[in-house]
This record gives sequence, structure tokens and C-alpha cells, in this order.
Amino acid sequence: MCGIFAYLNYNVNRERRYILQVLFNGLRRLEYRGYDSSGISIDDSSDPNTPQPSSSSSVSVPLVFRQEGNIESLVKSVYQEVDEKEINLEESFSIHAGIAHTRWATHGEPAPRNSHPQTSGPGNEFLVVHNGIITNYEVLKETLVRHGFTFESETDTEIIPKLAKYVFDKAKEEADQTVTFSQVVLEVMRHLEGAYALIFKSRHYPNELIACKRGSPLLLGVKELTEDVTNGSAFHNDNFLSKKGHPKELFLSSDANAVVEHTKKVLVIEDGEVVHLKDGAVSILKFDKDKGKHGGALSRVASVQRALSILEMEVEQINKGKYEHYMQKEIHEQPESLTTTMRGRLIRRGSCKSKTVLLGGLKDHFKTIRRSRRILFIGCGTSYNAALAARPILEELSGLPVTMEIASDLLDRQGPIYREDTAVFVSQSGETADTLQALDYALENGALCVGITNTVGSAIARNTHCGVHINAGCEIGVASTKAYTSQIVAMAMLALAIGGDTISNQARRDAIIDGLYDLPNKVREVLKLDQEMKDLAQLLIAEQSLLVFGRGYNYATALEGALKVKEVALMHSEGILAGEMKHGPLALVDENLPIVVIATRDSCFSKQQSVIQQLHARKGRLIVMCSQGDAASVSLGGSCRVIEVPLVEDCLQPVVNIVPLQLLAYHLTVLRGFNVDQPRNLAKSVTTQ
Repeated sequence: MCGIFAYLNYNVNRERRYILQVLFNGLRRLEYRGYDSSGISIDDSSDPNTPQPSSSSSVSVPLVFRQEGNIESLVKSVYQEVDEKEINLEESFSIHAGIAHTRWATHGEPAPRNSHPQTSGPGNEFLVVHNGIITNYEVLKETLVRHGFTFESETDTEIIPKLAKYVFDKAKEEADQTVTFSQVVLEVMRHLEGAYALIFKSRHYPNELIACKRGSPLLLGVKELTEDVTNGSAFHNDNFLSKKGHPKELFLSSDANAVVEHTKKVLVIEDGEVVHLKDGAVSILKFDKDKGKHGGALSRVASVQRALSILEMEVEQINKGKYEHYMQKEIHEQPESLTTTMRGRLIRRGSCKSKTVLLGGLKDHFKTIRRSRRILFIGCGTSYNAALAARPILEELSGLPVTMEIASDLLDRQGPIYREDTAVFVSQSGETADTLQALDYALENGALCVGITNTVGSAIARNTHCGVHINAGCEIGVASTKAYTSQIVAMAMLALAIGGDTISNQARRDAIIDGLYDLPNKVREVLKLDQEMKDLAQLLIAEQSLLVFGRGYNYATALEGALKVKEVALMHSEGILAGEMKHGPLALVDENLPIVVIATRDSCFSKQQSVIQQLHARKGRLIVMCSQGDAASVSLGGSCRVIEVPLVEDCLQPVVNIVPLQLLAYHLTVLRGFNVDQPRNLAKSVTTQ
């Protein structure tokens, strides 16, 4: 969804040109989240006629630049306006705070007036960048209009800087003492409902920034420019964040990708925290909605202590390397990402090489899970499909009923969740809005909550009782590929761990573990179909629709393969449970509509052969995916186009089978001339409902 970024340099001289480059590059790192417009705010040259609130020195007036379209359109418009206004790009600032934003439209069309930063009005007294949705903005807007404010945009965000100005003006009228920036922001937060991550900038508080969040992700990066890189003492010092005077650079971002190239020292901001950057120090306040609610003056809130952590990622992970697109890179990274997912978790012991699975994040909760009345998988989109692929093996090995829930539907129905349930929340980002709300709902109902995410420190990772980190590595492309396969493997290992070491299923367990060890090699093998999938994409380039039939373990493969084609190639595609073919979908079959049938060797193979025969009898245009050596069994005299893939254990076959469909979706998108990494209207991390 929206991306927010801020850069503050303290006691280190930076030219305006450099500051702009840092802000633009921060936005480029956030492009993959999806956006339709962008904007930045920096300081103009100091105006000697405008005094600061707390000193006699001059204050810089914030400049705001906003543009519809991609970031390069913003860059071009900024430099054009800089030239027109004769703004000096070589002017140096020892202290400067800049903010930036990529917008994914929710309220109001993509247009400069609806882009961020949103302003309090003429003079840009307060500026805000926002990720999320303010649900009570209409009520607040009506109140502000009655107090004389006028609105230029259709966004929910515009009420925030205007509310900040209202709070500031009212406090200045009623109180003799100085009103602090944090007091203003805390009072604004007290009126907001919904999910948000916010960064505030104000001409009344020059060279200061305030960040706060509720629901949407936000982190702080700290780069101390005088620290001894061979000595970690500065990092471990409890007062590190509060040290003043030392030259440093501070970064705020909704995503670690925009920070890692500058520093690996970060603070993941928690819900309800207000982070105030001032004089090179970082103070953290805890928002309490009820505190100060009935008092006349703005309340002061005690600060809290937090420690920095180290990002476990490298800059190379967010670069394309030798590949043209992130999606292409991430498809081809799957042998390595699967290896990383399993590293240290598959164990062979003793001379008899007994095999087992070790999931340290769950070890204290296995007894509770095994005593559950049922297990619920809860997710959205690709994460839901991954859970669906893992459901059969979890039911088989655990003996527990496993139900599937799309997070938004569970919330809409207020479906029953009990204390005896185990709820497993699956999310690549760990910040998916609907999944997070479902997590809150499950916690309220007393269920044991397990998180399966790809993001350490994410909201789901922090708020669940236990979980598994899939270790797939950074995924930039909006269409999830390597995270999907790693999620399936992580949940297969979860099934093995929950199932225990009963003698009755030992042979099955050993076969699956052996299959897991060899799985990266099988994926390497199937990646050799790249050119074959490109040739197939060339044949399908002009098609308007695609059907994908699967059943058993590969019903999820049909759904996920169709989703990939739909979201990046912008072609209508539908994944269909093959057992439902005669209950409606068969009416669509003719000699023109391309149909993919997944018929690899498993317990459903003979049923899929029957499906192929019925589709062939109706002159269906078939593309059949089968196990190596089975082409003759499925091609019906050579009438079908066949994709042969390596045979693995049935519960792991979805990992292998999805790869050709990922490649097909990728090549279709490129050949059709669409943006494969940033599909139209879509965002990587859906942090709004």
C-alpha cells in the first residue's frame, strides 16, 4: 500500500541536492508496495523575517511537491519547479527534516491535490504523510469545516494536518506555556479512529519530526556518523537514542527496504508509540487515549525506553542482480529460498539416521496444539492458497480437523472461534490489515494464535503466541512467488512437528522429510522449463481468458496459478476445483478457450485423467501438467500440449507444480507489455481494508 519515508540529518552538513536524492531513492525502494502518485516536502531557504517559536533565529518554510504517476514524474517536476523558483540545490543544511510518500488511492482519484504530504493550509504549518485509513474522517471534517477550515482534497488524510493546526492554535490561545510538538500530535491521535502510520512535519517545530502508528507498519533507522565501527558499545548503550550533539542521520520508513542501504540499526515502532526526533535525540512516548481526555490543558506523557535491533538483510537482496525484473529474480531464487526455509529445521540423528523436524518457535506449544478441537488457517490471497495446499497433510498427520478462513470473510461473519482452537495466521508481510484484525478477534476469543510470516518484527510476529518465520528472504515483486513456496514448506514442517513420532505414520514422515531435502533440486530442474513457458506464453498472448483445473493438493495450485496470471498479466483467469467441473464450468469449454489441467501423480490422478477425457470430448484446448513419463497417459493421442514436471511426494508437489505457472504468468506479462513488478491497482502489502 502507501509508502512513507523521512530523512533527518543532524549536525552533519548535507546539500539540498543530496537531501532530495535520499528522499527520491527512499521512494524508489517503496515503489513495489504499489502506488499511483507521490510527493515530498523539504525546507526552503530560511526566511529572516519569520521568527522561530522558541528562539530568535530564522525558520525554514516547508516546500511541498506532489505529482500523479510514477516517481520519475515527481523527480522531473521537482527539478523543473526548483529551476523556475531558482532554489539553490547547493545550499547546505546542518540540520534538516524531509518527508516523502507514495500514495495508493483509497479516498479520491490519483491527482496532485490528493497526493501526500497533505497540508494544514496556506503556509504549510503542519504537513502529514499517512499510510492507512481514518474511519471517522467525515465526522472530523464536518467539525473542522464548522471551525472555518476549507478542504482541497477528497482524502481522509487532509483532516490530520488541519486537526493539528486546530489543536495548536487552540492550545496557544488557552495556555501561557509552550505547547510541544508531541503534545499536539498526541491530542490529534486522541481523535483519530482507524489504522494509520503517520509522520508529522511543522514549520512551528523546525528540524523536528514525529512518527506514530496504529496498525500500519513503521520503523526508525539510526546511523551514528561518529561511532567506532569496530566497537559495538554505542549500539548497546541504553542512552543511545537519547544522545544529543553527535552527528547522525535518522530515517523513518514503512519498510526496511528503504532503510537497509543506510543503516541496519532499527527500531520497530509499536502501536500507540509516538517517536519524536529533536536535536539529534529520539524520545518515545506511549499514547494513552484516555489520559488528558477530561482535562483542559494538553497532557504530558512519560517516555518509554526501547532498544535498537539489527536488520537481518543485505542491500543485495533488494537489487535485481542479473535479472530484468524482481518477479523473475524471485522465481529463480526459489531453490535457495527453500533451502533457507528448511535450514536447521530438518534433523537427522544417530547411526540409524532417524529423521525429525525442529521448530523452536513452537516447541513450548505443541501439547496445546495437539489437544485443540480444530486448527484454523486464516489468510488472504496467496497466503490463503499456501495454507490450502498444506491443509491435507496437516489433517493427515495431526488427525485434527482443519478449516480454512479468508480473513475478511471471517470478520464479516464474526465466525465462532473457541478457546480450544488453534488459529494459524499466514501472511508474507505480517502486516496484512484483514489478517491482523482477524488475529485481534481470535485473541479476544482466547484461541492459541500461531503466526507464519516472512518478516521478523512484523505485527503478526509480535502479537501471536508463537510462530514460524519462513526465511524466504526479501520479496519485492507484488506477485508473491518464493514466499508462497516457502510458506507451503513451512506448513508441511508444521504438520510433521504436530504429528509427532507415532509408529503408524513413521514411513510417511520419513518419505516427506527425504522429499524436503531433495525439493530444492527438483525446483532447479523445473526452472529449466523457462523457455518452454515463454513459448507457451507467446501462444496465449492474445487470449482473454484462462481456466486452471486442479484437485486434491493441487486445487491450491490451480487457484494460485490463476491468481498469478490474473494479477500480473491482467488476463481473466480462474482456478477451478476439478470435481466441480460438471456443475457449471463445463459450459465454458470450446475449441478456443485455453484450459490448464494439473494431473501429476497422486491419489487424484485417475480422476484427473477422466477430466481430461471429458474436456477433450468437448474439443477443449488443453494444456496438461503431468509427472515426467506420463505424457502418453494424458495427451490422448498427442492432442494436448504437455508440461512435464518432476515427481515428488504428493504433499510437496504443489511447490514444484506452481513454478511453471509462475513462469507462464511472468512471460505473459512481459510479452503483453505490462509492468510485472507493479501490477495495475495492486499493492504488495495490503495494510488498509
